[in-house]
Formats: sequence, C-alpha cells, structure tokens
Amino acid sequence: MLCMAKRNAREILDHEVMSERYFFPRGGCLATPAWVETGSEGVRLACYGENRHRGAMTFIHFHGNGEIVPDYLPDYAEALLHLGVNVFFAEYRGYAQSTGRPCLGSMLEDVVPICDAVGGDPGNLVVYGRSIGSLFAIEFAARYPEIAGLILESGIAHPGKLPLFHVNPAEIGVTREEFDAAMAQYFDHRSKLGKYRNPLLVLHAENDNLVSRSHADLNHSWAASERKRKHIFRHGTHNSIMEVNWQEYLEELCSFFEALSANAK
Repeated sequence: MLCMAKRNAREILDHEVMSERYFFPRGGCLATPAWVETGSEGVRLACYGENRHRGAMTFIHFHGNGEIVPDYLPDYAEALLHLGVNVFFAEYRGYAQSTGRPCLGSMLEDVVPICDAVGGDPGNLVVYGRSIGSLFAIEFAARYPEIAGLILESGIAHPGKLPLFHVNPAEIGVTREEFDAAMAQYFDHRSKLGKYRNPLLVLHAENDNLVSRSHADLNHSWAASERKRKHIFRHGTHNSIMEVNWQEYLEELCSFFEALSANAK
C-alpha cells in the first residue's frame, strides 16, 4: 500500500509532476526586458512594457501555455497601442528569459510584483488572460477587484478537470481528496469572480478543441459584474481564435476599451 505523507496545498500544486503536466515553457529573447523581481528565491520575470499614451489605461497581458511574450511582439502589441492603451506583457517563471521553474501555486503570487512593476492605480489597469493565463488574470482580479476591466480569452473555469492536464494524485504522494482540496483552495474561480463587479469581457471559440465553450459560460455566469459581455466566435479553435477572427477580435477589444473610457469620464 502506498504511504502518502501529509502535504499542504502549496506543496501539492508546486510539485514537479504538476509543473511537467501543466506547463510547456519555451526559450526566447527580448532585447530590452522589463525585469520584474518576484522576491521568491531570486526569480526574475522577463516582461515587456510600453507606455506610449500619457494617462491612458494599461493593458496587462497573461499569455497562453506554450507561448512566450516575444510571440506577441511587435504586431499584437502595436495593434493594442493603436487602440489607445499602454501595454505590459507578463512572462512566467521558466519561460523565455525568466528564471525559476513554473509552479502552479507559487506563480499566482507573481501577480503582486507584476502589479507593483506596472505601478500607479490598479483602477487604471485592464487585465487580460488567455487560456492558462486566465488563471493569473482571475487571481489578479481577486486581489485587485478595483481594476478597470477583466478580459478572459479561451479561459479556464476548472483547471483541475481539463483532460489535457490529468494528474494521478498518487504520482505526487497525495490522496484524491487532498488533491481536490488543494485545487479548490487556489482555483475556486466561482468565488473569485463572484467578488468581481467591474466590467468583464469573455471571448471564446465555439469550436475550442482544448477548453470547451462551457468554461466561458461558467466564468461569465460567475462574475458579479452587471457590465459583462460574452462573445463566442463561430470560427477558429483554441490556438487559432485570434488569427482566424482578427478583425472581429480587435473590434471586441476596441468596444470594451471605449466603454471603459466612457465610464471613467
């Protein structure tokens, strides 16, 4: 019979097996990274930021798995800047030039130094999370519910229930009950979004082949905001949603930013 030592939730989520199943880091290089010091064992995040519009909102971007910040430069960043917002692209531990190892639990803490690095009033931030980046965007909104807006693209409602990320709790020396409790403690998106009352935009492909449309429905329904919109794209899949729907995608972002600016006046 397998002997399982008692572990706390952080230890379970930061286990090497969890990191291997949940994250797919790649190398990459930025000419001038905006380094963010996490204060966690010297871990540094190689982010990118550009402030082109004085006094404008800043769009904080958490990318998807298997992606890195340089994938979004310069074209996507320029498109956003053209819409009148400043940009800050957050990188993850162990991705591109960032140091450290991706850890599902510890990485949630990185939203705090990222917010500090951007600086200013959280009420002037729009936070965006794509796919696994939605975990960090939702955490950001939970910690800073005063942010101006939240955008979830191909977002995940129940990270522990995705077949892609299947982990047998015995592999990390815990019971199913302990594993489920750890996931619920850190990733109760229903509770987190239930406290978020500012504008929300949910974007998802009807035919998403990795994160089903039901995740979008749940995240949208859980948010306490009365100013929320869900847009389901008829075309594209999980990894082609933006490319296939580029013009429609930008129009959704533009409308969201314009509504935020109007509300701020």
